Amino acid sequence: MAPLSLTINGKHYSASVDPGTPILWVLRDTLGLTGTKFGCGMALCGACTIHLDGEAVRSCMTPVSEAVGKKITTIEGLSTDRSHPLQKAWMAQEVPQCGYCQSGQIMTAAALLQKKPHPTDEEIDAAMSGNICRCGTYLRIRAAIHQAAKGGAQ
Repeated sequence: MAPLSLTINGKHYSASVDPGTPILWVLRDTLGLTGTKFGCGMALCGACTIHLDGEAVRSCMTPVSEAVGKKITTIEGLSTDRSHPLQKAWMAQEVPQCGYCQSGQIMTAAALLQKKPHPTDEEIDAAMSGNICRCGTYLRIRAAIHQAAKGGAQ
């Protein structure tokens, strides 16, 4: 099998995997990028959300072949030191409880803010509706997105 060339978080990688392998497993098991989480395996919970060319996608159901030639961004690619406005807002609003869904939540929120820099509550709720938080921190998530949209300070 020919190695696939991938650009992840601005770095080039080569992975000798079946082209139909979900990119989640290539990231986690082949390349050791474990920030992206496995949740349901059916693209329903959002824990595995990454960006392909800036679009939020569920990596558990996206074959790695769809990522070839695209810019892949994972939670590790937002910031190496937690300085991204969403990460700062997440901490300021004390969003994480168990933390498991947070990388997917943040990646979905980052894609939203790229498209709508100052979203309304309704736009946030619509964009985030596919991301499940078993701890129920949805109001804090919304507040953190608004804070990040205002520049992250508060």
